[in-house]
Amino acid sequence: MESVDVVVVGAGLAGLTAAADLVDRGHRVLVLEARDRVGGRTAGKLMSDGHTIEMGGQWFGPTQTEVLALAEAHGLKTYPQHDEGDQQLAWNGKVTRFGNDDPRLSPEAAAEVGRLTGELEAMAATLDLEQPWSASQADEWDGITFGSWLRAATDNDEALAFWRLFVPAIFAAEAHEVSLLHFLFYIASGGGIAMLLGTRDGAQDCRLVGGSHLISEALADSLGAVVRLGSPVHTIEHAADGAIVRHDGGEVSARRVVVALAPALAGRLRYAPALPPLRDQLTQQVPMGSVIKINVLYERPFWRDAGLKGSTMSFEDPLSVAVDNTPFESEHGVLAGFFEGVHARRVSTLTLEARRAIAIECLAKYFGSEAAEPLEYHEMDWSAEEYSRGCYGGRFGTGVWTAYGPQLSEPVGVIHWAGTETAAIWNGYMDGAVRSGHRAADEIHAALSSPTNGRPLGAVRFGQPSAR
Repeated sequence: MESVDVVVVGAGLAGLTAAADLVDRGHRVLVLEARDRVGGRTAGKLMSDGHTIEMGGQWFGPTQTEVLALAEAHGLKTYPQHDEGDQQLAWNGKVTRFGNDDPRLSPEAAAEVGRLTGELEAMAATLDLEQPWSASQADEWDGITFGSWLRAATDNDEALAFWRLFVPAIFAAEAHEVSLLHFLFYIASGGGIAMLLGTRDGAQDCRLVGGSHLISEALADSLGAVVRLGSPVHTIEHAADGAIVRHDGGEVSARRVVVALAPALAGRLRYAPALPPLRDQLTQQVPMGSVIKINVLYERPFWRDAGLKGSTMSFEDPLSVAVDNTPFESEHGVLAGFFEGVHARRVSTLTLEARRAIAIECLAKYFGSEAAEPLEYHEMDWSAEEYSRGCYGGRFGTGVWTAYGPQLSEPVGVIHWAGTETAAIWNGYMDGAVRSGHRAADEIHAALSSPTNGRPLGAVRFGQPSAR
């Protein structure tokens, strides 16, 4: 049987960051990844013109310092998200264009959204992001959905439509599927509503030349044989002084384990002995969001000629968000779009051809007849991905934070948890994943450096040996 100090389950940003930190500190590490690639919820796809488009997470903001530092350390470069030209809003059967500095809503709706933003951010500012369940009003806020709060807070239809677009765009879920406490935590974690929505100096400020997946690939290259692909883990046998991790290719003995998976996927592994009840129930309570991301290639970025920057929000169409996604220094043009939340679930039952037709119809509505004549169409249904089962992250419904909050990142014996869902800062984003990997590595290094954790691997004792 192989023996290492630490097994990391999952080769996304969280797992690879933890592995790199631990290797740098002299620990023997093995990363087991179920897929035939690294990167988790980041993924690139090569188009016929030789450029790569991003099918998963792709944007970075200036306050996402940990992931940007990681990219820089590996010699990767960023470039600004295209932000020149007018934006558009589809509402009440019309597509309206407006300048970057112009209000996108009617004066009445804009005022109402501003009022609600102030109220929400004031509530969010009272949270301790390391333990949001400890807030004085946590029980009240966790007992209702954000959708319920909205309905009680305003009767302005346009303002409601704005928030009902904002929530799927951030969570890939609907307002009635997220608790108010989770909404407040999330906006505080990301630095506020304007930051989450923003392009220049916001969460969508820049992209990585070649694609965000290159960060994981660079980490994996630096780790070499430490990373093993095509090795789905199915069982973790754990005791007070170590674990045996069983995967489709064999088994590994380790002193510590990092499970760098979203809670929903972590709950699908078998643990022996079984996880404590609260930790196991947590994994049953954090489903993944629903999103289908599309990328459409055109001969050129024709919308720029019309003075548009390619950014459209729709309060009424299934492809509710579209953006200019043209790769760095490409002569062609690419529009990305998103089916999110209920729209993603509805179109997921259709054929690829039917979804393509809906997407192209929406883009033609937003950008004119030229959008109806693409060179290529690509899509990725993240809910259909076996080892993701959804994006952008796990969502917390009512009662989850207050019932199970401490279990999210608290180790279970020798098992530690990582993943963007466990991050206090930039939860749900690539930066949060990197931060969670650093935290898990710090926990394990401290544990393995303790005199009481200096036992040899041979001291680990389990039940019957595996028949494998």
